[in-house]
Amino acid sequence: MRGPFEIKKVLNNNVVIAITEQNEEVVLTGKGIGFNQKHGEKLDDTKVDKFFVLANKNEQEQYKLLLSDVPEAFIGVMNDAISLIEENLGADLDEHIHVALTDHLSFAIKRLRQGLDVKNPFLVETQTMYPKEYSVAEKVIQLLKSKLNIDLPEGEVGFVALHIHSAITNRSLSTLNKYSALINLLVSVIEDSLSLQISRTGIDYLRLVRHLRHAIDRSEQDLPVEAHERLEKVLKEEYPLCYNIAWKLIKIMQRELNTSFPDAEAVYLTMHLQRLSPK
Repeated sequence: MRGPFEIKKVLNNNVVIAITEQNEEVVLTGKGIGFNQKHGEKLDDTKVDKFFVLANKNEQEQYKLLLSDVPEAFIGVMNDAISLIEENLGADLDEHIHVALTDHLSFAIKRLRQGLDVKNPFLVETQTMYPKEYSVAEKVIQLLKSKLNIDLPEGEVGFVALHIHSAITNRSLSTLNKYSALINLLVSVIEDSLSLQISRTGIDYLRLVRHLRHAIDRSEQDLPVEAHERLEKVLKEEYPLCYNIAWKLIKIMQRELNTSFPDAEAVYLTMHLQRLSPK
């Protein structure tokens, strides 16, 4: 949504309430967007390098409430951070990220200053499942360090990556955390069943986690999986332990997600498990 916009109220240098040509109230956020602006003036958006429009009423109200609890300078940095995310990923973000990520990082900074550190139990899983988002999240954390002299712990990179993925896919953070917890559980089941410990930095772990993530996505979207009946017969006969574990994992996913998985998923999982199993 572009202008022209009429300024209704300047909340601070980085946030204004404005009226569109259709007489709709929106919140505009961008670095310096409110500087020297007054009620009733037209916003010349050609002079604004980058700004975001919050059109959803619920998001607007949450964002306004957040402003009273967050330093103005931090809002400017968050605008830079969200621009950085969009530019690096070339994707439109759900506008909820303005509320969710701003709120999360401001609270993370408060905790850090109070000497509190919240551990991220799914850091490795997040890095493995969402490598692009994780890489951009590292840049966001580095931006905060350079702009605000705040050195957030590594766990925050994982949390930011989830916020980014949530904004790209329009999936809730609770759903993404559920997926991470499920994959963590599945890996534990594999380790117990095969009596081994999987290196979290190895290529086999990377392939396994990505396969599990894609299997979950396919199930949630009800996407077909190509069947390989002859291969299934061979794997079932040659690697019965891995084949049975594969079905154990599928039943866990079906139970936790309340979705169905095609039989062909067992074939691909068996191949991953055989690669991991002791020789």
